[in-house]
Amino acid sequence: MYYSKVFIVFVLLIFLSPLNAGPKTEKATFAGGCFWCMEGPFESLPGVISVTSGYAGGKEVDPTYEDVGNGRTGHRESVQIEYDPSKIRYLDLLRVFWKQINPTDNGGQFADRGNQYRTGIFFHNEAQKKAAEESKKELEKSGKFSAPIVVEILQFTSFYPAEAYHQNYYKTNPDHYKSYRKGSGREAYLENLWGKK
Repeated sequence: MYYSKVFIVFVLLIFLSPLNAGPKTEKATFAGGCFWCMEGPFESLPGVISVTSGYAGGKEVDPTYEDVGNGRTGHRESVQIEYDPSKIRYLDLLRVFWKQINPTDNGGQFADRGNQYRTGIFFHNEAQKKAAEESKKELEKSGKFSAPIVVEILQFTSFYPAEAYHQNYYKTNPDHYKSYRKGSGREAYLENLWGKK
């Protein structure tokens, strides 16, 4: 009887120990124009657990794609990234973010115009805020752009996942996605600026 109790306690300690709690994860939220184009570059990174398309920055609760599309909710199409900071740094995510957008455009991104397509970095804590500000200054000093960097660095408030058909769109509708990415002007702009992958 004594040994069976000891065994039970031993098993409980193993299953309840921090070693079995899984990785400690954090979240990063970026607005970079059409969210279809923002998922793939982050999903392929080691240490990234998930990337979700959705809406951030506005006050309306649980908005739909149509609500955000009318430009009056204050939300921007965004992606929220869950990542393991022991495998990838927030700074690395920022560097990928900058290479997906035109950071000098304050009216939207490429063919998509309006507040819902404006860029933004939504920081979740002071460390992210500081990293975002330093990353932005680094880009400004690089001389890569002749126009000012206008990407806003904003306090994260809320994020609402987009409808299911928007998630992983680049995988579920690859032909339409590729056509859109090329037709919007994003692909040519980024390749001209940063080169092909």
